[in-house]
Amino acid sequence: MTAASVPAAAGPVVTGLAVRSVRRGTAVVTVLAAALPALVAVQFRRLDQALAGPSLAALAENPAIRTLFGPPVALDDVGGFTVWRTGTPVLVLVGTWAALTASRVTRGEEEAGRWDLLLGGRTRLPEVVLRHLAVTAGAAALAGVAVTAGLLLAGTAVSGAVLFGALVAGTGACGAALGALAGQLLAERRAAAGAAVGVLLTGLLLRMVADGVPALAWLHWLGPFGLLSRSAPYADDAVVPVLLLAAADVGLAAAAWWVAGRRDVGGAPLRRTGAVRARSLRSLAALAVRRVRRPVLAWGAGLAAYFLLIGVLATTMTEFLAENADFADLAAQAGFAGLETVSGYVSALLALLALPVGAFVAGRVADTAADEVAGRLALVHGLPVSRVRWLATDLSAVAAGAVLLVVLAGAATWVGAATVGAGLTSGEALAGALNVLPVVALCLGAAVVALAWAPGAVLPLGSLPAVGGYLLLVLADTLGWPGWVRGISPFAHLAGVPAVPPDVPGLVGMLVLAAVLTAAGAVGYARRDLRG
Repeated sequence: MTAASVPAAAGPVVTGLAVRSVRRGTAVVTVLAAALPALVAVQFRRLDQALAGPSLAALAENPAIRTLFGPPVALDDVGGFTVWRTGTPVLVLVGTWAALTASRVTRGEEEAGRWDLLLGGRTRLPEVVLRHLAVTAGAAALAGVAVTAGLLLAGTAVSGAVLFGALVAGTGACGAALGALAGQLLAERRAAAGAAVGVLLTGLLLRMVADGVPALAWLHWLGPFGLLSRSAPYADDAVVPVLLLAAADVGLAAAAWWVAGRRDVGGAPLRRTGAVRARSLRSLAALAVRRVRRPVLAWGAGLAAYFLLIGVLATTMTEFLAENADFADLAAQAGFAGLETVSGYVSALLALLALPVGAFVAGRVADTAADEVAGRLALVHGLPVSRVRWLATDLSAVAAGAVLLVVLAGAATWVGAATVGAGLTSGEALAGALNVLPVVALCLGAAVVALAWAPGAVLPLGSLPAVGGYLLLVLADTLGWPGWVRGISPFAHLAGVPAVPPDVPGLVGMLVLAAVLTAAGAVGYARRDLRG
């Protein structure tokens, strides 16, 4: 092989490497993104006769509904209702996954030193970054195609299905470009991932503000979630917002490519300077706390803002559902019974707290696996400290962070409800939040088991009890699956606290199972070889 032929041969190899890095996550996200709209479409087919006339008008005019889910349009159409119910969750899923993946396969691989040999030849950093970004954006496009296919199979209009699929793909590409750009600007993968996801979800906050405050409706144009509202699939079918999203994606990708070409390998324009405070490294506990404090602050800020809004909207939502029995029945069949009361409303939405906090603990354990591969834990493992002791210390800090997040969400819900005089006590809000901790404990146990036997899949396996369990519950309730199938979901054993007393046997059973999983994972982690 001649030297001149190296770049041409290296390009497909780099692309193949990127495909290998994202293929598993792509499969999972594509299935989830396609399944959720298809499930809602099936549900609508069964209930569409109840959604008509005055009920639809009341739904469209309710400010709480508009703030949480966007303006309801084309709700008399199966496609329009499906996009309204699932549009934001699907966009958050695909966009967040793409941002995390892009930061992992760019800055994460570079930080771990796995690009050193690759970049030692004639292949240049901008080309490698751009190829990995293109593959990640292409993976997001597959999710968009799957969403379109599912909606077409459900019998919805072609134009709306294609438009919604394009918005899903465009949001994923936006997340990927943000992840790649942050990876060029910041020297640490953790910081890059947090920045990319933070910017993406700021767009969701702007959409909520735009829908809640008519004078600020122009904020819709500043993020993919608002552009979904402006496009209005199955109603206006506006193409301009999709074109603007595509242009923004190209601009962000170009910025990532440009920054990559103007920095050294391993460097970053926004690299932190200054020495680490010695007291943060004097003990294992101090090191564990230092590793978890920033993620806790970032996740805590997001959860507090969201659940503060949930509390503020408590009376508006419950009054609406009490006056519109059709939608209360629809919510009950989706697993959210009792939403017409403040305690029932808070119970249902605080149960969803298990999903982000479960993902938080799984992500922290996944970072432990990544730090092991990158050699950042080499000094710790070189000390006269057993791996079990280090793992126990690290998990204690992660568990404490999870409890803090749950308490913060409960407190924010109470403050919001108290602001509007909803009649929710601080004890009720805290009880509803703490009720999800057994599910979070299952996520932690599953993540530790994955750390021992499948270190490359800690995040998806660790999130499975929460994300997979919730999806299983919704499917079982919607499609009428047997009770034993529903019982597999951890959420089937969560009572609606504070509306009803906690399911003590269910909570104890989940905690025991979580303890068994954690212990088994710790044993496996201590016995396996270190990765590098």
